[in-house]
Amino acid sequence: MLYHLLYSLHNIPSLRFLNVVRYVSTRSILAILTALLLGLLLGPWLIRWLHKLQVGESIRTDGPEGHQKKAGTPTMGGLLILFCVSVATLCWCDLTSRFVWVALLVTLSFGAVGFLDDYRKLRVSKKGLPGKVKIGLQAVITIAVVAYIFGSNLYDPSLRFRVALPLLDFNKYPLEMFAAVYFALAVLVILGASHAVNLTDGLDGLAIGPVIVSAGTFLILSYGAGTIIKGFNIAEYLKIPYIPGSGELAVFCGALAGAGVGFLWYNTYPAQVFMGDVGSLSIGGALGTLAVLTKNEFTLVIIGGVFVAETMSVMLQVASFKLTGKRIFKMAPLHHHFELKGWAEPKVIVRFWIISIALAIIALATLKVR
Repeated sequence: MLYHLLYSLHNIPSLRFLNVVRYVSTRSILAILTALLLGLLLGPWLIRWLHKLQVGESIRTDGPEGHQKKAGTPTMGGLLILFCVSVATLCWCDLTSRFVWVALLVTLSFGAVGFLDDYRKLRVSKKGLPGKVKIGLQAVITIAVVAYIFGSNLYDPSLRFRVALPLLDFNKYPLEMFAAVYFALAVLVILGASHAVNLTDGLDGLAIGPVIVSAGTFLILSYGAGTIIKGFNIAEYLKIPYIPGSGELAVFCGALAGAGVGFLWYNTYPAQVFMGDVGSLSIGGALGTLAVLTKNEFTLVIIGGVFVAETMSVMLQVASFKLTGKRIFKMAPLHHHFELKGWAEPKVIVRFWIISIALAIIALATLKVR
């Protein structure tokens, strides 16, 4: 909204400097700052409001003993993230961009599912929504969105069902899959990313740190995939898919990163508020959608390596126990394993952040060897 308003004024001689808002890079920075400032300003109010509503987290009794003191800490702080992302996106994005609307609608829809789950945990049953209902609602949303992505004219027909792989020149290797297989892959990526972030959200600031890093990485990738600067095609130079219009997603990524930093201010150890499923499911879905829209489904495995490791630890733990009766880890997800090995919670968190940053650098480095 602000973008359209301000840019419409740039023809006035005294306001020609407003021409700068037409650049995606400028609006990405403005989105970061807007979401960050909103998060910092509204965080204390939200925490007081959640305290007033007695929206406190219940802690699993079989977890590390040190977590029991966190009982009663307000949850559903993900509402702050959703609000900040939405406002910053609507303010600074080109609202005619269908790429942005797809990403935002998936984020808000998954947030609604997470909100229902959190609400039931707090008011009805500690188990929240039945697992089949929760995954069913997300699956319906995801299938509808993926059907739109591949069924509409969002992409050039020659690009629609082509897959990009790290280290390989997208233009040189026409790696194509059957449409049905690619459709299933896209659904799996969005659902998997959502639940992977949800599993990672077990320590103060553990999940939001890698989310910020991932959002920043996708800002770079989406900007490169959809931006031509004075005739210079960045995507062609980097040998990645050129997707006209996808550069606008950089603004959405900026909003997500800024909102994440604002939330981290209150979620860092010791946390004043937890994001809850309303936060983890929505931002995980956002990352998965960004990967599909920019054709970075496989690159997401690198960028979100921390989320992948957390998810795999749960899958391996369950499989091992069912098949052999033995556990591979002291406790799953993986962050609890290191806690039970004696690592202090801040050490686990910061080291996972460091790994996330390193993986993001590796993912970006693949662009230079294609």
